[in-house]
Amino acid sequence: MSNLPGTGRAGPAAFGCLLLVGTFLGLSLILAKLADQAGAPRLTFLMVGIGGAGLILIGLTALARQPMPINRRTLEYGLVSGFLLAAPTALGFLAVRHVGAGYLSMSFAFPVLFTWIIATVMRLERVRLLRLTGVALGLAGGLLLAAAKAGNASASPGWALLVLAMPMMLAAGNVYRSLRWPAHTSPLFLAGLMEIGAALMLVPCVLLLEPGRAGELLATDAIVRLLWIEVGVFAVLYAFYFVLQKMAGPVYLSQIGTVAALVGTLIAILALGEAPPPFLGLAVLLVAAGTLLFHRGART
Repeated sequence: MSNLPGTGRAGPAAFGCLLLVGTFLGLSLILAKLADQAGAPRLTFLMVGIGGAGLILIGLTALARQPMPINRRTLEYGLVSGFLLAAPTALGFLAVRHVGAGYLSMSFAFPVLFTWIIATVMRLERVRLLRLTGVALGLAGGLLLAAAKAGNASASPGWALLVLAMPMMLAAGNVYRSLRWPAHTSPLFLAGLMEIGAALMLVPCVLLLEPGRAGELLATDAIVRLLWIEVGVFAVLYAFYFVLQKMAGPVYLSQIGTVAALVGTLIAILALGEAPPPFLGLAVLLVAAGTLLFHRGART
């Protein structure tokens, strides 16, 4: 693991960054739900929001005069990491109408598990019994949620199962970004490149699924307001996302999903009026127990 960024001990700064990033990730999911309810074209909303945030981060990097080299390595990094961000994020934006913001938020509890599995298979981390037990408990919680949603006659079983692909793609992105992190490059610049790469990857999907609907983003004040908020949320989210990855590494970073799951589910139930999914309490207990064992396993 020595060649990965942030493989040392994570201190209070990393924990604070983890809470911040996880909270903003949960907020981004709620904004997707609100934008959909307001009638915004979902993929176009996402493309403009994430691309606008990327431009802001690139501009901030230039103003701060931080390293921002443009070469084959950084362009590859931006496009590949952008794809690994765009694919699961687009899936989430499309799925939120069918599965609800609460269920979608809960799916973000699992990237930590898949990231750990990938890191272990690639021998970037040792196998520890407690962490293995934590992985098993977390996966059990995820399968319980998926089964409960699929068994609900008013839900969309296909979308509920498809959403399970999101944490796998996010986990692949977590490991890729650390393994291919360009040397002597600002994390803020890399975050901006990833967001712009994600926006470019979304262009074909927008042209195919939502042609000629860009003007709808300006149709109402509510949509415009939500779009500006989303741009700000994405800018803060991914700026600190890369700071956290550099500081603490991919496995620690992937824990943001647990925070996002709790924040997103709580807001969905309390603010958006969604009914709690069946077996939500048991699923949360399984995920929480798995996460606790996962953390304790780091000291064994």
